[in-house]
Amino acid sequence: MTAFADARHEIRRRLAALGEAGRKHSPLLRRVPTLDRLIEAAARVGYGALGFVYLSAGVLTLLAATDRIRDAAGSKEATFWLAEQPFERVWLILLGLGLLAFVQWCVLQSVFDADHVGTTWKGLMKRASQACNGLFHGILAVSVFGLLKKQPVDPNAVETAANQDKAAMVLSLPFGDWLLIAIGLGIVGVGVSNIVNGLREDFTKKLACSAKVCRRVAPLAKAGNVARGVSFIPLGIFVVLGGLHSRASEVRSFGAALDGLEAQPGGPWILAFTALGLMAFGAFSFVEARFRRIQPPHDLNPLT
Repeated sequence: MTAFADARHEIRRRLAALGEAGRKHSPLLRRVPTLDRLIEAAARVGYGALGFVYLSAGVLTLLAATDRIRDAAGSKEATFWLAEQPFERVWLILLGLGLLAFVQWCVLQSVFDADHVGTTWKGLMKRASQACNGLFHGILAVSVFGLLKKQPVDPNAVETAANQDKAAMVLSLPFGDWLLIAIGLGIVGVGVSNIVNGLREDFTKKLACSAKVCRRVAPLAKAGNVARGVSFIPLGIFVVLGGLHSRASEVRSFGAALDGLEAQPGGPWILAFTALGLMAFGAFSFVEARFRRIQPPHDLNPLT
């Protein structure tokens, strides 16, 4: 292991020296930002794309809660809405690239510990959460690029049908009903975890801004994470019901699950507050795009 580490460091040292030599002798290369700056810029673009998605989802959900439009929207449904706007191909390409930039930052966070949370149990749980975050938004980025080829007529119906097909595939497996229940409980667990983190965690620790600015944006982070957690719970419940009843038809899309929340007593108010929270999450993502401390990992070693 030591010999491998020494070889890795030597390769990195030689590549760095080669890069510096090239920058010294080439005016063109001198204009190219360093790798650290490129990674930082990509991460900031990624947070900006994340902010756009959740702010859009929050606005559309608020319009649904006030009966201005028919369906509430999750992150994927928000991208469907974007596909219906003027210059949709330009916006979709920019959003897809932005989400991929966020995914690369999630990889650096989870695999190479860019946030320096360590390898303790708590640190590994944090990195696992970052990996899931990257996976989810990677799938979202792929779906955004897919919209360049074909745009659905009814986004919620298309997404619901896709989720039901996946649920049917799970149910066809041995102990598929129990597996679907476990998936649903996992989604509920993600929601509860977001709520707990929203209430407990200080999200301003990683912001490079003044104490005054941090105090002002902290409520956005807390409200946003709580609302994001709440928005996961209806979807998880419908997946659990699909497993309990062994019916894939119970499963819904993210937006349709929020519509189901609206049908409950006091649902429109809960949906409206959830929408405002999603907007807050999007707004805080823009704050992170501007102020978050982004430090590429010093060593590309997953065990550090």
